[in-house]
Amino acid sequence: MSRLKKRFADLEKQGAKALVTFVTAGDPTLSCTEEMISALEAAGADVIELGVPFSDPMADGPTIQLSSERALAAGTTLPEILATVRKARVTCQIPIILMGYLNPVHAYGYERFCTDAVDAGVDGVLLVDLPPEEAGELLPYARRSGLDMIFLLTPTSDASRIKLVNEIGSGFVYYVTVTGVTGARQVVSNSLEMELANITGKVKLPVMAGFGVSTPEQAAEVAGLANGVVVGSAIVKLFEKHAGQQLKQELTQFVQSLKQAIS
Repeated sequence: MSRLKKRFADLEKQGAKALVTFVTAGDPTLSCTEEMISALEAAGADVIELGVPFSDPMADGPTIQLSSERALAAGTTLPEILATVRKARVTCQIPIILMGYLNPVHAYGYERFCTDAVDAGVDGVLLVDLPPEEAGELLPYARRSGLDMIFLLTPTSDASRIKLVNEIGSGFVYYVTVTGVTGARQVVSNSLEMELANITGKVKLPVMAGFGVSTPEQAAEVAGLANGVVVGSAIVKLFEKHAGQQLKQELTQFVQSLKQAIS
């Protein structure tokens, strides 16, 4: 059983919701990323999304764009991110997925990427600019290597896309709670309950809802409607404001407050 499948199965037995946390790999350094993976696991995160920095992150708002710029300025590359996951796996068993854009994976080579990612300890991949209709080239290599392919669904996804994601996706479904780019928002959409009821009724995979969740209260509200919640920009913002031990302390406290809220 994969780490993702086991984690979600354990949470379901406990009647608990999943907390998925996002950080940008290499922001500010990959050694910091390795340390923060351990900190996130210890603080109660259930899954970690490691953002692969990219020069043109079209789905990301200013906070994550800036974190990508900091990571790229530090020289972060996809091979080095895989090496960092490998190091973290010495002590951490938390499910880790890579989240980013198709270009770096395409440049790396699909078959090589899938093999190397799983070998390093990566559990899944989510490429925000790779719709399920166009995933046919990468999908066979991912399946062969045991790498979960995670897809996005949004408020504008039609029935055919929902059906396709249900058929070919694995790991979980990431439901984007808003139209637009990532970034903290003040309120949760009034229509979210109806939207998530529609999605969870049509897909067999756990549904994680994210984009814009920035407070423990919002996390609790969203998690109550899905199988779990994704928090990204609000966490990445801490990397803008803090460093070193202060960053670790702020990150730990915030993630603990999120996990407590959804419990």
